[in-house]
Amino acid sequence: MNKNQNLLQYFFILLGTLCVSFGTVTLLSPNEIITGGGIGIALLINYFFPSITLGTFIVLVSTPFIVLGYFYYGKKYIYKTFITMLLISFFTDFFREILKLNSLVDDILLGAIFGGIFIGLGVGFIIKGKSSTGSTSVVSEIIASKTKFKVAEILLAIDAIILFSSIFVYGDMKKSLYSMLGVYVTSKVIDMVLTGRPSKKIVNIVSNKIEDLVPHIREKIEEHGTIVNGVGLQQGQEKNIILVTVEASKIQLLREIISKHDPEAFLVITEASELLGRGIKI
Repeated sequence: MNKNQNLLQYFFILLGTLCVSFGTVTLLSPNEIITGGGIGIALLINYFFPSITLGTFIVLVSTPFIVLGYFYYGKKYIYKTFITMLLISFFTDFFREILKLNSLVDDILLGAIFGGIFIGLGVGFIIKGKSSTGSTSVVSEIIASKTKFKVAEILLAIDAIILFSSIFVYGDMKKSLYSMLGVYVTSKVIDMVLTGRPSKKIVNIVSNKIEDLVPHIREKIEEHGTIVNGVGLQQGQEKNIILVTVEASKIQLLREIISKHDPEAFLVITEASELLGRGIKI
């Protein structure tokens, strides 16, 4: 089992580095769109020194961060991160210098969106492979461990500096704004890869006719759920709440059931970002 898990992790790393490199070469770099982290820094430096390959700059930028990570997190951290960095560098130069792949699109907006998608997929797969791209995430984790700031906040600040710097490098505010859009897309795709995208909603139903609703909900919507007894804010009246996860396709049916059997019920629907338990595989 451990051997299979390790193979799966390295498969995710390989797939992730391919996505990152492909997105960088065919979408970000040709449209002068910047992403965050070490790759973003490498893209900026490569603009001034185009005779040196982008993959080389990825290695040069990432190596100091990885060495720093070695002193703080040890050999276990270094091994996979170092392999990840080398693969990104290799595939980047392979796609750009050997295969000479051209830009997939000549539109900056499309380049930012789809570049963000590829980078997000790549980083998400790399994280699922229990690795990281190294670079600025190392600094963020170290600073967070010594201050009151969170890792995400520090990463956001560093990425903001990288994106702001691109204004002076490219001399084009519009490209920097599109780069921000790309980074936003990247963050959303990473979240989707790591948490999945369940097709279920979390529904809270506040009703005084629980007995009328429960049989219909169990029969037509979902047999598992929870009834919570609570107290209202006004005059301390008792409240009953049905908590249930519902397939997105059945939300309208649920609305109809509630409308028919308790029009006075209060309904709250939220996204289920991650579902665990009851046979759901992690």
